[in-house]
Amino acid sequence: MAVRAFIFPGQGSQFVGMAQDLTAAFTTARDVLAEVDETLKQRLSKLMFEGPADELTMTENTQPALMAMSLAVLRVIEQDGGVQLTQAAAMVAGHSLGEYSALAAAGSLSVAETAQLLRLRGSAMQRAVPPGEGAMAALLGTDLEQANSICAEAALDPETGKTQVVQPANDNGGGQVVISGHKAAVERAVEISKARGIKRAMLLPVSAPFHCALMAPAADAMAEALAAATLKAPVVPVISNISAGKATDPAEIRKLLVEQVTGMVRWRESVLAMAEMGVTHFVELGAGKVLTGLVRRILPDATTTSIGSPADIEAFLKSL
Repeated sequence: MAVRAFIFPGQGSQFVGMAQDLTAAFTTARDVLAEVDETLKQRLSKLMFEGPADELTMTENTQPALMAMSLAVLRVIEQDGGVQLTQAAAMVAGHSLGEYSALAAAGSLSVAETAQLLRLRGSAMQRAVPPGEGAMAALLGTDLEQANSICAEAALDPETGKTQVVQPANDNGGGQVVISGHKAAVERAVEISKARGIKRAMLLPVSAPFHCALMAPAADAMAEALAAATLKAPVVPVISNISAGKATDPAEIRKLLVEQVTGMVRWRESVLAMAEMGVTHFVELGAGKVLTGLVRRILPDATTTSIGSPADIEAFLKSL
């Protein structure tokens, strides 16, 4: 019998039209989006359905929008399909903001509180670094050890002799490492990567340098917000981005979520850890298929499923 993990996508999976077919088909999905709209005092659902894309990709909108779609899929599976999370999955995990979706899925946070935390997280991350000062880049065809070496070399500004921030932000696996930091340092890292024969190194179209030391002001804001949040023990273990291990204690989860703002997303290690714990089937809930693709590159023999539409939900429920 397959041991499943439910996994939840992060930033970059959003698209205009997301969750529209779900809400047309299921009252349960409409209720989730209505709750998020009411909580945020914003027609986020309208933005998800109709765009414009540049407004949807603003971090403070993207983060709660992706969570809302993921939770809408899960609630339909639970309420319309009659299959509870604890029956269908042994553990949950999410990529960056997806970890909040995972916690909401596992009952550690309410949907409303998750939406508020992600709105704050998105705003705080956007404010942490002035526009144009930070950047992120994807290094393809490398591993974490080589990315660390490239960042160490790129950190030194040859003109001033001072050290700038540049560090791995996401170890996504399959030869993909994303780096983050001061724009000039990230640009140096891209050039060093090319000189070292890395398959591909490219700057990413992001609004801020996430998951690096420059996000310290956002980490402080999240520490304050999470201290006031109501966190319960999750009904299934959550695999932490920071530890790549199980997190079940609310106090530990708070600490790890604060560290996650400035720390690296250890996605490759998280997937390998879940496999070591017996997971053979990874089910991505929500927008896009980014994590499904990453899992396939990390574990070519694993079974993967992505669920984002009414047809996907129907097929998954039939497979159980």
